[in-house]
Amino acid sequence: MPPLLEVKELHTEFRTGAGVVRAVDGISYTVDPGETVAIVGESGSGKSVGALSIMRLIPDPPGRITGGEVWFAGRDLMTLSEEEMRRMRGSEIGMVFQEPMTSLNPVLTIGRQITETLEQHRGMDRAAADQRAVELLGLVGIADAKRRLEQYPHQLSGGMRQRIMIAIALACDPKLIIADEPTTALDVTIQAQILELMQKLTRQLGVALIIITHNLGVVARYAQRVNVMYAGRIVESGAAAALYHNPRHPYTIALLRSVPRLDRPRPPPLAPTGAPGQLSACFRSHELDITAGAA
Repeated sequence: MPPLLEVKELHTEFRTGAGVVRAVDGISYTVDPGETVAIVGESGSGKSVGALSIMRLIPDPPGRITGGEVWFAGRDLMTLSEEEMRRMRGSEIGMVFQEPMTSLNPVLTIGRQITETLEQHRGMDRAAADQRAVELLGLVGIADAKRRLEQYPHQLSGGMRQRIMIAIALACDPKLIIADEPTTALDVTIQAQILELMQKLTRQLGVALIIITHNLGVVARYAQRVNVMYAGRIVESGAAAALYHNPRHPYTIALLRSVPRLDRPRPPPLAPTGAPGQLSACFRSHELDITAGAA
């Protein structure tokens, strides 16, 4: 079976007063139907820009996609017109953006933000869209759905707003969902609830999922495959279990060492992932791409 999503040598850059910043510098990876793939790396590594590039949501200026192909269900998204791409967003590919409080429109009710997607992409009338919105809120575990539809984002907790974002992403039964840091700013209990919900729904509905995160615990529990990003490039990729048990790239090893462990004796102070001198020699070379578990 061919992959649902295939990213080939994708390049995205930003023009700044200090020069050109190559935020995404030739990344390539695939996502199979129904698969959960994680994109891992520290802040500034290019994870979110890579996702926004797939959706063609890079603001121009200052950013632009300068090269590469993004094949989704047999179509190269880079060759579509803006109108064709607009129909693709939300309908075929859903996205859960960072910070639901700022991603949701503060002056529109929750119900309107869900029904607008259904009216635009599925041609539903208001009554049918309202009914579907109630079903979606129930699907993501929000009780008293009819009342919640009349509320505004500021009236909901962070966890509930994140559930609303998931409901919007699922509204039109997409084949792929991109979740950009879906647990940012949530406490650990709510984080677990949101991640369990996403895992349950993607399995139940057969939706492929890309999780963008810096949380390696998320990767270990929920992803089948992992791509590790550093400085705009994928430096290591492979099955999650193989990458955890046998990391091969110095940056991956540094990421794993930066995570506190409660199941071992107290170690020396944690080293930051970008410790001076730790990685510089490695990244001066061009031999960056490693497949975990390769012979």
